[in-house]
Order: sequence, then structure tokens, then C-alpha cells
Amino acid sequence: MLRKGQAAMEFLMTYGWAILVVLIAIGALAYFGVLNMPGLLPNKCIFESGFACGEFKMTAEGGGPPAYDVVVFFKNSAGKAITITGGDIVLTDTSAACTPVWENGALQGVANINMADGAQGEWRWQCPTITATTPAGAKFSGMFSFAYTNAGETLGHTGRGTLSGKVEA
Repeated sequence: MLRKGQAAMEFLMTYGWAILVVLIAIGALAYFGVLNMPGLLPNKCIFESGFACGEFKMTAEGGGPPAYDVVVFFKNSAGKAITITGGDIVLTDTSAACTPVWENGALQGVANINMADGAQGEWRWQCPTITATTPAGAKFSGMFSFAYTNAGETLGHTGRGTLSGKVEA
């Protein structure tokens, strides 16, 4: 009986030490940044149903005071024409609010932007408050929303989406 107990204890101790060594190795890799999961995630842009996200990027804006531009190309796939009445984006890593400067090929300030079903558009936001906190190559993520009305309707709707990627130089 004593022999069986000793064999069981040696079995548990051997596996216990092996598991402890593996956990320490994983902890060391995570501490030194080898297992940097946010850096390994792909670029993504997701709109809610009825809209599709094409390409997007965040770049450093040259000339004048440095700022960052976020550009998103999107497509109206709602099945009917819409009128976009505004949109905003907030970068979640820095809680920086960005100012829209370009919507669907028109300078911001144009009253409403009409988009036929299947039409593609462009949004550009300027984010002047994040220059020191987000260097080129760093990951960023944000949430955006936009107000729109469907053709022939008077009630407004809000569309939402998320994006994440690397800052380009």
C-alpha cells in the first residue's frame, strides 16, 4: 500500500513541476512582449448590417501642426438610397475625438450627402490630439457612428462600426 502512495505522489509531483515550468515560461514571454496579442491582430473594419467597409488607414498628416488622418471607404448596401447627415469617430485607445473634414468627396459643412444603393463613399477625420501618444507602427482602434435617413423617410437612423489597424507613416 505504501508503494502505491509513493508512486502516485511522484507522478503528481513530476507533472506539477512540469506545469509550473510551462506557466513560468508563458509568463516570461508575455512580460517581455513576445506574446503581444494586440500587435498580432489583423487590421479590421466592421460596419453594421446594410453598410460595408472597404479599405481604411490612419496616417500622419504632414504640413502645419502635426495631426493624424483616419480615412474610411464605405459602401451603401442597405438596398435603398440614403442621405448621410453626419458622422463621428472616437479612438478608443486615446479617447480622442476626431473632427470630420471630408465626407463622400465633399468638404465637411455640406448639408446632406446622398448615396444611391451600391454607391461607395469616403470619410476622412482629423485627429489633432493624438500625435504624441500614437507613433507610426502603433496599433489603434476606434468606434464610429453616423446619422442617416432612408430615401423617402423622415425618421433618422444611426449606423455604427469599429475599426483597428496600424498607424502608417
